[in-house]
Amino acid sequence: MSKAKHIDNEYSISEAFRYLANAKETLSKSPIEYGRYKDPKYVREAADTAYLAALKALDVYFVSVGIEKKILPKSIDGYWDLIRKKIPLNGKLTAAVSTVYENLHVDAYYR
Repeated sequence: MSKAKHIDNEYSISEAFRYLANAKETLSKSPIEYGRYKDPKYVREAADTAYLAALKALDVYFVSVGIEKKILPKSIDGYWDLIRKKIPLNGKLTAAVSTVYENLHVDAYYR
């Protein structure tokens, strides 16, 4: 597989890193005052993009272990189901996905 194909592949880890870089770039647009980001628009946008980066990374893992692309989850509940079925008893992954979902998606994006 050539490097160009790897980078262009929707299910490569470089795609997840690209999302994360976009999130960092978006967050850098917000001014910082007293150690806090002032513009909630940029914080929300960056949080949502970082959340999508985490889901992309999960997609990459699932594809690498043989899950067909067409059955990848479309919701967080779908991700939880697939994690339970394909990666049972992995406390670290479960904790990490919970943290990403709660902090980036629920707390930062919706509140």
